[in-house]
Amino acid sequence: MQEQLQGSTSLTGPDGHWALAHEGATRVPPLQEPSLDPKPILELPLETLAQKLRDEELSLESVLCSYLEEALKVHQEVNCLTDFLGECEEQLQALKKLGKTERGLLYGVPISLKDPYDCKGHDSTCGLAQFLEKPAVKDGVIVKVLKAQGAIPFVKTNIPQTLYSFNCSNPIYGQTLNPLNLKKTPGGSSGGEGALLAKGGSILGMGTDTAGSIRVPASFCGICGLRTTGHRLSYSGVVSPVKGIKSVTTVAGPMARDVESLALCLRALLSEDMHQLDPTVPFMPFREEVYSSNEPLRIGYCETDGFTQPSPSMARAVRLTSRLLQDAGHQVIPFTIPCVEYAVKHLFIGGVFGDGGASVLEKVEGDIVDPCIKTLISLLHLPDSLKCFLSWILKYIDPRASQSFEEIRGVGTPKKLWEHHSAVQEYQQKFIAKWRSLDLDVLLVPTLDPAFHICSSDVGLDSSSYTNLYNIIDFPVGVVPVTTVTPQDEEELAFYKGYYGDSSDKHFREAVQGSVGLPVAVQCVALPWEEELCLRFMKEVETLVKNHRGSE
Repeated sequence: MQEQLQGSTSLTGPDGHWALAHEGATRVPPLQEPSLDPKPILELPLETLAQKLRDEELSLESVLCSYLEEALKVHQEVNCLTDFLGECEEQLQALKKLGKTERGLLYGVPISLKDPYDCKGHDSTCGLAQFLEKPAVKDGVIVKVLKAQGAIPFVKTNIPQTLYSFNCSNPIYGQTLNPLNLKKTPGGSSGGEGALLAKGGSILGMGTDTAGSIRVPASFCGICGLRTTGHRLSYSGVVSPVKGIKSVTTVAGPMARDVESLALCLRALLSEDMHQLDPTVPFMPFREEVYSSNEPLRIGYCETDGFTQPSPSMARAVRLTSRLLQDAGHQVIPFTIPCVEYAVKHLFIGGVFGDGGASVLEKVEGDIVDPCIKTLISLLHLPDSLKCFLSWILKYIDPRASQSFEEIRGVGTPKKLWEHHSAVQEYQQKFIAKWRSLDLDVLLVPTLDPAFHICSSDVGLDSSSYTNLYNIIDFPVGVVPVTTVTPQDEEELAFYKGYYGDSSDKHFREAVQGSVGLPVAVQCVALPWEEELCLRFMKEVETLVKNHRGSE
């Protein structure tokens, strides 16, 4: 299979990008029986597929080839792949030698990986020329654990250059499109994963999240995604263009088409192997009793964060979900985000660009700068004196832009960096104290959607308030699609002004226009280390929404 697939693939697409191009995507891969119809395999939910593979009701070859063929078809449409992991055939042959008692939870399951995940012999580029032709010398920890559980990594997926964008484009692999609307972006930075999963080219994927990089593609593409607590999963062997940031937590997490798939993936990842391979990750097996509980929940409800006015569909999605939860017997309590402007402006932007953007600029030096990050790079390139002047002159004209210019100057001194770290810890405790004063189990909030138009590069830092907040306080958060944009939502959007009426509000309204029929999700939040409760809440939302659609 490997030789024949390599013969039909190249790293140069028709537009000249170093993209995975495939000729004759409808050709049956050699390991697949010519008479086999892949459709029944592709329609199976992950839990059922994994069980059938363990019980030998399906062959490993038929499943891998079905997904490989489908992934290549999806790639032809939306340009979502960056690499084919040819060693998957060798791994498949090794799995066939295992006895039934040796088969892991993900035995034979094909899995896609976001570009930064290290796989031995393959580049992890982050869309940067500097990282090209520097193949990983070994698999990252998560990849090793997935393989130990029987999963078969088979492709890597596209990202925005530097990973600092809610678009999904870079000069190496080009632009990934949203399969639900080709004029829209699938989101970033795990956009390739979102597009591939949404179109059925993968059944399970792994993403990363710094400001919503799992959750935004999940919401834009109508799938589920989970941002885990920092250090619940290992980040060893996941490449980052900027290292050393401590006050904003980047994490790994699963993406899939339903919540049960996320839960199965987390069960597999939270094995003893994770702690053995990376002792900095505590050994905390999946708590089944929390996930399977059916006790009523006390749910905090937040229709807006008070910083970015939600789009009409965002607000409606939270209202709908809140009503369904109340009707199901759960308690829903109003909740307001404390000091949100301070959190997303000072703590988040000040944390990510604590060095004044020097690390990001170093990575793109001499490189082609992709349009999706061109505005950001241009701002970071400004002399400090000009940033200071612009911050001063915009203070009363555009306060949010003024504060952004101040924060991207960097913290300045080690003492101020430590003060910033301390401020993040204090804010996290303040958030937890408010949570506990209401005796909440979980929190329901909007996520960022619907999908933006491609290259809406001026949208991001401010509108990401709905997602980046939880990277500051490091809470587990999951995304569940609950509805779609209606014509009425679109009509109401015409009157959208935002809370500030500034350029950010204007750009956000323009970016989400023309989205009728696109998915709208909500975020389900839990306290740190409570991934199982987060997933249980997500499952409840998913079930109630599914039943509501059925009744309609």
